[in-house]
Amino acid sequence: MCFTIAFSSASILDISGLWEDRDVDRYLPPELTELPDVPAVSFIMPVLNEEGFLEQAVATILAQDYPGEKEVVLALGPSRDASNEIAKRIAEADHRVRLVENPERDIPAGLNRAIEASRHPVIVRVDAHSELTSDYTRRGVQALLEVGAANVGGVMRAAGATPVQRAIARGYNSPFGLGGGAYHGDGTPGPAESAYLGIFRREAVAAVGGYDPEILRGEDWEFNLRLRRAGYTVWFDPSLGVTYWPRASFSDLAKQFFATGTWRAVLVRRYGRANPWRFFAPGALVVALTVSVLVLVLQIVGMLPWAWWSLGWAPLVAYALGIGFAIARIQDQRGCKDRLLTGVALVLMHTCWGAGFLRGILFGGGKLLGGGRVVDRSRA
Repeated sequence: MCFTIAFSSASILDISGLWEDRDVDRYLPPELTELPDVPAVSFIMPVLNEEGFLEQAVATILAQDYPGEKEVVLALGPSRDASNEIAKRIAEADHRVRLVENPERDIPAGLNRAIEASRHPVIVRVDAHSELTSDYTRRGVQALLEVGAANVGGVMRAAGATPVQRAIARGYNSPFGLGGGAYHGDGTPGPAESAYLGIFRREAVAAVGGYDPEILRGEDWEFNLRLRRAGYTVWFDPSLGVTYWPRASFSDLAKQFFATGTWRAVLVRRYGRANPWRFFAPGALVVALTVSVLVLVLQIVGMLPWAWWSLGWAPLVAYALGIGFAIARIQDQRGCKDRLLTGVALVLMHTCWGAGFLRGILFGGGKLLGGGRVVDRSRA
């Protein structure tokens, strides 16, 4: 079974039809067959340079209190650390764990390869840097059966082991950091735009063609968009909890968010109005801050008068006040150092995402000036 789909990519600076809602043709999904009360489940996980997280992530899968049959399929990329050796040791110790190669290294390709190698009617996506609560699968499958959804997702709860990683986690968990997505807060159960990770019906995955291997970030949102357009339901259940371990350094956070912003812009170029307007906010912020800084610099060197031109500082001042307000509202901070680190994390999230978004709007996610695709190398 092939889960690979292809789309034509937008050429550099070709933003004609940016606001056009593309691929709007909808079709009735094939009726989902009835599942048994306790269907067998396949856990799929792409793995690349995850030696510090992989063993615990797989352990939380095998420790699920779900009574049905389980298998785990790890799609191994060309890791530079000991991830593949750890995976082989885990598979040798437990027959429920199987390994497949993912030479492309990218997450969507790895997910598709793991799906193809898996066997069961329910598919649970897990990331190597995440840990499932013990009741995650049982509750998720129950919701899948009760609401007739094609995909069910829960809440991402970021955690950190170091001061910097904890600051980054606070940004993830706060509406002032990422905001917007239901899975970053508790919320109420109901239909959702997208889902974090996800518990899927295999039939629905096959019906929409799996993950798009050309979308290197934001692949979940794009995949769930196609599910919804096909007439399937994507469901949010806040009782499902996943601990997520974010990047542990500010440099890695910057790389991750620049790539994420770039690929969000690629999705805007492709799907136009299907994208929520909140995704444009970081790009607009970067433009406004750039103008403010430029005005200030020109005033300092004497090229602009100080009078009315000082109003150009307004976005910079407003943003600084906003960051201060956010820091004051975010919980779990201990002292000035934590607040400073939280502020740095928030600023990097906003500005790197916004800069990447502007890059993606203008040039897409592909080659620029002889370079390669924009790829998140923060876990390389």
